[in-house]
Amino acid sequence: MNPATPRVLVAAAPTLQRHGLLATLQQLRPDLFLSTTADVHGLPARLRSEAPALLILDAGLPGPSLSHLLSQVREAQPEQRLLVLSGRLPLSLRRHLVAQGARALLNRNATPEEVVLAVERLLPATPKRPHGIFSLLSPREVEVLGLVMQDHDNAEIAERLCLSVRTVESHRRALLQKTGARSLIGLVVMALEKGWMVSLKN
Repeated sequence: MNPATPRVLVAAAPTLQRHGLLATLQQLRPDLFLSTTADVHGLPARLRSEAPALLILDAGLPGPSLSHLLSQVREAQPEQRLLVLSGRLPLSLRRHLVAQGARALLNRNATPEEVVLAVERLLPATPKRPHGIFSLLSPREVEVLGLVMQDHDNAEIAERLCLSVRTVESHRRALLQKTGARSLIGLVVMALEKGWMVSLKN
């Protein structure tokens, strides 16, 4: 994955509110890689595998208590930046959540724009994009390349990146054109030979 592009994982039910938040983030921060999950039980493993720059967590997801879930998040990624969307909470519980690592608390009914402002405050400064092949590819193409190299198919990539399958196919065509590869297998071989895999993991 391109280190210049922060990954944001949104753990929330697939509602219109989540859709609006994703659309607003994509519009106002096109440099972000967005992925989603509604699986609270699989969240710790997802955090370990993806190591997102920011986790946006809807406290209303069914599953363990918010306090227990935050403990699991801390165990999976001790330094995880975390924005919690919740309903009205007593002051004592809010203090407890902050003590457990919630960097910011917002009302679940906050507008997408308010959430984006909180995201801006929580994300680390974005370093400059590297030279070489990654200067030729868009951040999204770099993300698609990384997932192609992990052997994900178009549908899986579309789901992880909140895109349509047609858009993923378009990114794959662009990758072939920009790299000069004749096929996806050729692209993966080229990436391995030139050490792009190492850059994608950093």
